Amino acid sequence: MSMWLIIFLIVLFIIAMALTFYAFGQEERKMKKLEDAGDTVEDELQRSHDYEATSIRTYIPIQLWIYAISIILTIIVMFLYLR
Repeated sequence: MSMWLIIFLIVLFIIAMALTFYAFGQEERKMKKLEDAGDTVEDELQRSHDYEATSIRTYIPIQLWIYAISIILTIIVMFLYLR
């Protein structure tokens, strides 16, 4: 049973990391697209302010959910293993 627990936790960690890198990749693609558009300094400043206003409301909760679900599943599996 302990080998299955270790495998499950490793897979769960890999999934959480993959989702994190996926979110990071989306942001990188968006930034590359905006750089290619050749915006002015004013547009970049406005975009920076918009990003600061929306990132906490959108991206942080997504990351928190990913890791909260991972931690909860880990605790459940550990509880089942110890039981």
